[in-house]
Amino acid sequence: MKQHIFPILLLGGVALALASCAVKPQASFTMPVQKAVAPAKITFTNNSTNAESYEWDFGDGGKSTEASPTHRYMHSGNYTVVLKAQKGKKIITTKQMIQVTAPERCLIEIETTQGTMLAELYASTPKHRDNFVKLAEEGFFNDLLFHRVINGFMIQGGDPQSRGAAAGQPLGMGGPGYQVPAEFVDTLAHIKGAIAAARTNNPEKKSSGSQFYIVQGGPVSDAVLNQIEAARQFHYTPEQRKAYLEMGGTPHLDREYTVFGRVIEGLDVIDKIATVETAPGDRPKTDVKMKIRVIK
Repeated sequence: MKQHIFPILLLGGVALALASCAVKPQASFTMPVQKAVAPAKITFTNNSTNAESYEWDFGDGGKSTEASPTHRYMHSGNYTVVLKAQKGKKIITTKQMIQVTAPERCLIEIETTQGTMLAELYASTPKHRDNFVKLAEEGFFNDLLFHRVINGFMIQGGDPQSRGAAAGQPLGMGGPGYQVPAEFVDTLAHIKGAIAAARTNNPEKKSSGSQFYIVQGGPVSDAVLNQIEAARQFHYTPEQRKAYLEMGGTPHLDREYTVFGRVIEGLDVIDKIATVETAPGDRPKTDVKMKIRVIK
């Protein structure tokens, strides 16, 4: 009996020694900046060692299990980024803080069922900007539809009657119960991506309180711009001409409808929405919903 006790203890001791020498994971990461401006797209570089898996918490509700993830901060604030590196049952945690400040420009995010756009609202059209921001912060636009879509022209939404609207229901006449005075600015034009206010026919060209459209448009020539200048007695800047010729748009709407913003990321989303199948009346057969957030 005694001859068998020593080998068993020896084997057990070896097992304990191996366990005590096991290499623990080390958690470490770097980020390109400690301060950023919203919306901030940050790629985190994982420098951890001896880990089998990772868990990230970006401090704003976002999480990831990628090794070196990229995360987008949409709002200002001080965020604590936490990385957990795991090997077996061993978990080592490290954290760093990142400060995200508010943008100097007025920016909004337009999330749709066809993708997300980032847009700027112009300081030179303050009545339209302030009204749009107020409605967005109240949640007015959330779950409304792009109810009128014309490929090669524009996509239109903002009718409160479109929320939960039944198929075939006529849309386009709803609003918050007021209009916004026109704000025509020489430097703003209906180039692709422009955000402009819809309106009814009225002599003062007042805008709808909530309905807006985003320009897709089509090719534009110098001859067309010359015709519009002659008819409406104004001149496009060299920059506007260049943008129209390169990007296209709907110049025949200039000075008729107020342009108050532009899409600066996600022009492809406009094309995706513009090409959806529509029913008579230009309403998409499959609802294209929106959600609008102010970035601050």
